[in-house]
Amino acid sequence: MSAIAEPRPTITEPPPASGRGCPLAVEPPTAPLLNRVAAELVGTAALVTVVVGSGIQATELSQDVGLQLLANSLATVFGLGVLILLLGPVSGAHFNPVVTLAEWWTDRRLTAREVAAYVAAQIVGAIGGAILADAMFGEALVSWSTHDRSAGHLLIGEVVATAGLVLLIFGLARTDHLRFAPVAVASYIGAAYWFTSSTSFANPAVTIGRAFTDTFAGIAPASLPGFLGAQLLGGALGLLLVALIFDHRRRTAGTK
Repeated sequence: MSAIAEPRPTITEPPPASGRGCPLAVEPPTAPLLNRVAAELVGTAALVTVVVGSGIQATELSQDVGLQLLANSLATVFGLGVLILLLGPVSGAHFNPVVTLAEWWTDRRLTAREVAAYVAAQIVGAIGGAILADAMFGEALVSWSTHDRSAGHLLIGEVVATAGLVLLIFGLARTDHLRFAPVAVASYIGAAYWFTSSTSFANPAVTIGRAFTDTFAGIAPASLPGFLGAQLLGGALGLLLVALIFDHRRRTAGTK
């Protein structure tokens, strides 16, 4: 070892990743809109298939509600993490109208046409995913859920779950840690299954899709307005928290 200290190389941190519809992509997606919409449709469909299918499987294997929820949450964690890793570079892996709307509101990098296409794909994908899961397990393809989730404390749970999700995603973006999104977002959802009273739907498209299945993961159509409203409120609260906690980074970057 030399007695003379060698100069250390200067490490320049890259600016926070930001781009067209990319809250969960380290690099801004450059794919055409058709490819991005296809990724959102397939990704949301696969996510709902995992949620609903694992719920059906869990109820067939155990009568213990705790074990059923554990199996359902673990499958969701693994499935969501894989989907974000796979499709994030294409569309940003929103799979969630709240995330899409938050991205549009924050950076205006998505046009109104792109937002409409993303949200439509997410809703169609979620419905298709629920139908696919029912088909795989021999359930009626469309059977409206009878699982009432209209209680006020469940709506509070949805506000908390969605606010936390938005805070996490856009906090990762502000701190240039989006490379950890597959693990971080999946882990948060897995935890929120257990620490929120609503088991953390936190996603309007997924919520709508789950109304189409009268199984473990379902939600009665009459409960949809309350859940959707709570999720939108949670999304707005999440953006407020992002601004409160992380906006100093933008102001600091702007003065350099």
